[in-house]
Amino acid sequence: MAVTASYDESSFRVLKGLEPVRERPGMYTKTDSPAHIVQEVIDNAADEALGGHAKNLHVLLHGDGSITVTDDGRGIPVGLHPEEKIPVVVLAFTRLHAGGKFDKSSGNSAYAFSGGLHGVGVAVTNALSTRVSVEVRRDGKIWAIEFSGGGETVGLLTETGSCGRQSGTRVRVWPDPKYFDAPRVPAAELERLLRSKAVLLPGVKVRLDIEQADGSITSKTWSYPQGLAGYLAELAGGAEAVAPLYADGKYADADHADFAAGEGAAWAVGWHVEAVACESYVNLIPTVAGGTHEAGLRAGVFDAVKCFIEHRALLPRGVKLQQDDVCNRMAYVLSARILDPQFQGQVKEKLNSREAVKLVSSMIRDPLEIWLNQHVEAGKAIAELSIRQALARQKSAQKVEKRKQSGVAVLPGKLSDCESTDIAENELFLVEGDSAGGSAKMARNKETQAILPLRGKVLNSWEVEAGRLFANNEIHDIAVALGIDPHTADAAPDFASLRYGKLIIMSDADVDGAHIQALLLTLFYRHFPALITRGHVYVAQPPLYRVDVPASGKKRPARRLYALDDGELAAIRDRLAKEGIAADKVEVGRFKGLGEMNPEQLRETAMDPATRRVLPVAERPAMREATQKLFNLLMGKGEASGRRAWMEENGHLVEADI
Repeated sequence: MAVTASYDESSFRVLKGLEPVRERPGMYTKTDSPAHIVQEVIDNAADEALGGHAKNLHVLLHGDGSITVTDDGRGIPVGLHPEEKIPVVVLAFTRLHAGGKFDKSSGNSAYAFSGGLHGVGVAVTNALSTRVSVEVRRDGKIWAIEFSGGGETVGLLTETGSCGRQSGTRVRVWPDPKYFDAPRVPAAELERLLRSKAVLLPGVKVRLDIEQADGSITSKTWSYPQGLAGYLAELAGGAEAVAPLYADGKYADADHADFAAGEGAAWAVGWHVEAVACESYVNLIPTVAGGTHEAGLRAGVFDAVKCFIEHRALLPRGVKLQQDDVCNRMAYVLSARILDPQFQGQVKEKLNSREAVKLVSSMIRDPLEIWLNQHVEAGKAIAELSIRQALARQKSAQKVEKRKQSGVAVLPGKLSDCESTDIAENELFLVEGDSAGGSAKMARNKETQAILPLRGKVLNSWEVEAGRLFANNEIHDIAVALGIDPHTADAAPDFASLRYGKLIIMSDADVDGAHIQALLLTLFYRHFPALITRGHVYVAQPPLYRVDVPASGKKRPARRLYALDDGELAAIRDRLAKEGIAADKVEVGRFKGLGEMNPEQLRETAMDPATRRVLPVAERPAMREATQKLFNLLMGKGEASGRRAWMEENGHLVEADI
């Protein structure tokens, strides 16, 4: 007889201190190489420079694989923390969620702008290193401390000498190779990171020393007198430019209505015949996967160029300009400064902050339009390139249109169609109810988004024959709007007649809305399966709650947040409590349905590609038989007794708001 392990009170293990990082390093950092844990140390030094407290940043890559990062900033505080009663430098290196970047609301923060707020930082560096040595120069004294064994062993904080008026921090890290695929930091990646810091920190000297096998040192120093413009020119290399580079920056002042003082962006943009690599940063952190600040840059540039073209009547008749036409050949380096950035994941590769779209677009739009009008020849060259792109796109779309001319059906009268015919951009929203449909029509982008309001609930089509589907008006209108006929999984239709690249189901965040989603997904899975297989079907996730946060000082203007469900609402409340905002000052409103949202709210939460949340619908081929059995159980007319048994068995799992 097999012996099974007991499951009792002793089975539970509590991970303390830095144990969670060592147990699951991939949750906190990249594990292909130690580059990211070293970047955490470099980012701390760069944050000192960003605040105006450091002028030199020096990195030494030792022959044994260890790395030393030195800055001449203020030095990490070495005194006792008022609550924890241990030296602050020890807290920084041994405690997750401890640092000088949290206290944004009270005005006591050591960093108004910093590289993120995930709250782990150099504690992760310590956890994944065999040894970390720290030297602090502060208040005329030199202090030293060592950590070893992944932060388990903490040495004594000792005063080792005096330093006069010097200040700064030196950190040497010995990464533990057992946590990484490659034991050493790639020199090329380190160079790119440090070069970007030099670009983004005017007046700061950045140096990298690499110790060679023979003991000699090779050095590289970066300085960009022309800032972002010089860096973008270097990125572009020999690419043929259409117009001169344009570099500028704009930041909110203390009296700005929408943003905190100091928030804004600096940028360099240029247009080239061939595509050139682009880079973006948030508070000096490279965001290699882009994010909402890049969406804001493109939106602001598009608006400025479009206004320039319209003001001078440069657009040929019948040509519709789209954002990609203007931005497809645009190269840029963007450096956004945001008070409280929210990133996707601990490695901070993508910015998620919704307010960044409006921030960056509003900052660049007017200055760029002024620049275009001051440099008319450059503006006309950019306009000509954009118009050529638009003409090429429309010509390509016309070829598709000719292949689907025969047998064109009359489109439903309640369909608010989009202007574009490019299915790669077009989206059809199936919206629950006429009132929500009205809001969606006002919130949409008329160029690429179409709205089809649905009256009531769609027919359960699981057992309806394909030949009888069109007897139902709602299903008839959906099929005609899409441009393809019902089909089986084995006989896919001709997708040349498909009118929209994305089909988005948008229903209320309640039980009825979930039922409508289920009925529509039944229709597409049973009678339009190729739409799901090819990834055309999506489900919008409108929020259930609106959270209005009052202004708290000049650094933090009033905000509006959205919560998908009760769990996300609780997380927002926790976050606001940590920011020091009283719970009774926060107003929470509940949306009864999509029709209760005003167009601006609906656009931001469910329709704008830069800020909305939509879920793609996909089928796992290996689970096809099980999926069909579940659909049959839930939607089949002769399965009432089976459904009842299933509900009795699984009813306790339902989290419904009835």
